Amino acid sequence: MTVTATLELSIAPESADVAHSVIHEVLAATRAFAGNQGVEVLVDVANPLHIVVLERWESLEADAAYRAWRAGDGVSNLGTVLAGPPVLTVLTTSE
Repeated sequence: MTVTATLELSIAPESADVAHSVIHEVLAATRAFAGNQGVEVLVDVANPLHIVVLERWESLEADAAYRAWRAGDGVSNLGTVLAGPPVLTVLTTSE
């Protein structure tokens, strides 16, 4: 079963100049992780400090393995540009 994960980010205003490069650097590793089927970065046109990352995973297991990696050896510097904690939502299709 494929999985779509959204990660809602609120960028700290003082990090606006560097946030997009940090996000894209972090997401290079996400795209390379086993089971990842693609990543999109969506920027709110009314508030460019509000970003939604849309990730597609081949399975719940692949997504869970990625989250475990990010919590351990794959920890990133994404938090350095955020105004608060990201909001993760993991979704599957309804049949």
